[in-house]
Amino acid sequence: MPAPGDATQGWEAPRVESKQMSQIQVSWLTSPFLLLVLPLLMGSGLASRTTAQTTPTAPALVLTAPASANPSEPKPAAPPSPRRNPDEFPPNPLEIKAPDPLLPQTLNQRPLSEAERKQLAIALDGLNSQAAEKLKRRDRVGAFDLWYRELRLRRSLGVLEEVKALGRVGEIAWKENLAPNVRWITKRLDAILTENQLPAATTDPASDPASQIASPLSSTPTALSASDRASRIAILEALGLAYQQIRLPQTATSIYQQILADAKQRRDERKIDATLITLGQLYLNWLNYPNAASTYRELANRAKARNDRPNEIIYLTQLAYVHEQAKQPEQAIAAQQQLVALYEKVPNPKLIPALKIRIGDNYQLLARPDQAEQNYQSAYQLAQSILQLAYASEALQKLGALYRANDRLDAALKVFAYLVSLEQQSYNLYGMMNAYDQIGQIQLARKQNQQALTAFQKGLGLAKQLKYRQDYFTAQIQKIGK
Repeated sequence: MPAPGDATQGWEAPRVESKQMSQIQVSWLTSPFLLLVLPLLMGSGLASRTTAQTTPTAPALVLTAPASANPSEPKPAAPPSPRRNPDEFPPNPLEIKAPDPLLPQTLNQRPLSEAERKQLAIALDGLNSQAAEKLKRRDRVGAFDLWYRELRLRRSLGVLEEVKALGRVGEIAWKENLAPNVRWITKRLDAILTENQLPAATTDPASDPASQIASPLSSTPTALSASDRASRIAILEALGLAYQQIRLPQTATSIYQQILADAKQRRDERKIDATLITLGQLYLNWLNYPNAASTYRELANRAKARNDRPNEIIYLTQLAYVHEQAKQPEQAIAAQQQLVALYEKVPNPKLIPALKIRIGDNYQLLARPDQAEQNYQSAYQLAQSILQLAYASEALQKLGALYRANDRLDAALKVFAYLVSLEQQSYNLYGMMNAYDQIGQIQLARKQNQQALTAFQKGLGLAKQLKYRQDYFTAQIQKIGK
């Protein structure tokens, strides 16, 4: 029972459900009048007191009032978030200057000791292994984070070590098709290249065909001591390999041309040959056949001048191969004929039959069947005399096909008959079967069906032994029977 004098005696406050009260508060807070008056009241603190008494999240409600008051109205567009310029490159991880715990804190005051260098090299090899493992798990981001840390630290071991590592990681980035990574590594290699030029050579380009292939990079005119020159050449050679690894052969070529010009100026014959060999292989790898041919021709001429027959043979062999790849049969024949002459002088007849077969092939490409026939016959006779039955068989096959292509069927039949007996000597059932096939086809062309039938029947017998082409010979026999 209420106490006497209580002002609330006899009156009970109306009960309002909490959900209904919340709706009333929100409706009041989102009324248009409050939205207009609230900014005027902010200075006096009334707005803050009013909202504090109502709900602790009143400011958020006020900011979203239009959407809460009328859900059917569209929400105001959010302000655009700042975006990075798509043309802006991400930061270069090779330029990070943060200290690394693998390096001594006093490194700026002194170089690494030998023990510290060995310890650091072991740690960097470990980083490389960890990065390779991450890449195997397809964690490319984590792998290259480790590799970039390794590359930054490799600088402490010297330029040569850094360049080798840059080439290794750059090749991985190229294979993974990571263009930004290749770009960062290329930028660092370019900086090292700029700092390690050789003094300008005075070699006359007109006297050096290979030097006209690519323009050497600009070089510094400062004279170098023998040790400094050797150090720079080692760095340039490592750079040449690194640029090949990131698939920039033109830059690599320019580097080797610079080394070649320097070696010629100093008359360093060994270095000249070594650099020309590197250039020749580089041109050949990148299908630059004209420059590869010029390089191997120069090497062959140098070997001939010093009567170095073994190396002359090697370079002429490469030269012939380059011309064949470039579809230049006439130039290839010239190099191959020089090789035949060298093999005859040595003497080394075992290498001649295969070479004469290739000469015959090149004469066929030149539409010179007479010369092709002569070389095939010579190859067969020599190969048979020294018991190179495989080359003798190949020469007869090509000679028979040549006769048949030129409609000299009688000569072709004789050749394939020789071929059958030759394949019997080496127990080559497959070769005998193909020879009988050729004889059968020639006899069919001459309308001599009985002789063709005999040849195909012998071919079928061999095909059954080999369990190969049985249906073909059976069909040929049936065709003749019909």
